[in-house]
Amino acid sequence: MTEAARCEPGTPCWVSLMVHGLDATREFYGELFGWEFAPGPARLGPYVRALLDGREVAGIGLLPAGSGLPGAWTPYLATDDADGTAESVRCAGGTVAVGPLDAGDTGRLVICSDPSGAVFGVWQAAAFAGTEAAGVPGTPFWNELLTHDAEPAGKFYRTVFGCEPAPMGAKDTDRVALRAGGRPVASVRGAGRALPRDRGAHWTTWFEVADPDAAARRVVELGGRVVEAPEDGAEGRRATVADREGAVFTVVRPKGR
Repeated sequence: MTEAARCEPGTPCWVSLMVHGLDATREFYGELFGWEFAPGPARLGPYVRALLDGREVAGIGLLPAGSGLPGAWTPYLATDDADGTAESVRCAGGTVAVGPLDAGDTGRLVICSDPSGAVFGVWQAAAFAGTEAAGVPGTPFWNELLTHDAEPAGKFYRTVFGCEPAPMGAKDTDRVALRAGGRPVASVRGAGRALPRDRGAHWTTWFEVADPDAAARRVVELGGRVVEAPEDGAEGRRATVADREGAVFTVVRPKGR
């Protein structure tokens, strides 16, 4: 495992899940990934941090009662200036929904959406830099934006964070990598008319597992469902699944592991 370090702007540094049933969700992910939980910053309301071998890997918070919002995983992209980034989001055609605000002494955050409506967070680290473990089962592996068209989405994240879009995958695939600090940190996939109407444009978090087939079966046993059956892809073998509340995520065994 590797400890968190300050990330280049635009790099996903944390993932958080907002749900209606906190206890049931903790049980689901505890059984699936072996996570334990500790209280998060009180200012964020009912919120816990997921721990793997004592290191923080994700957050789970409670949606406001009666909000009607679906549960969803949200990546937080690193910044050196949350207030400046929030203004850049507005100027580039996005929306700022929450913040900027301080999360105790841990950092400063913003919740935004890009012009296509995909929700993401912004994190300016202080005492807490972000995810503290990587490269083992139960940790975030990748984040991908599923949207209508990859090119304008890539331009938005380049304008706001300085990420450089670069083609990836087959030439006939509308998919780009977002590069920060000279390396790929996330991807954007254009789905066109295949974009799910019930979800619209959205970010998806991928979690590493030892066996995606077994993980997909376990998701069903725990009350979730399989959205896309396990298959081999460029990054490794993966399956897209949903938890009990319908929050979608991907489980993946990276190539070479």
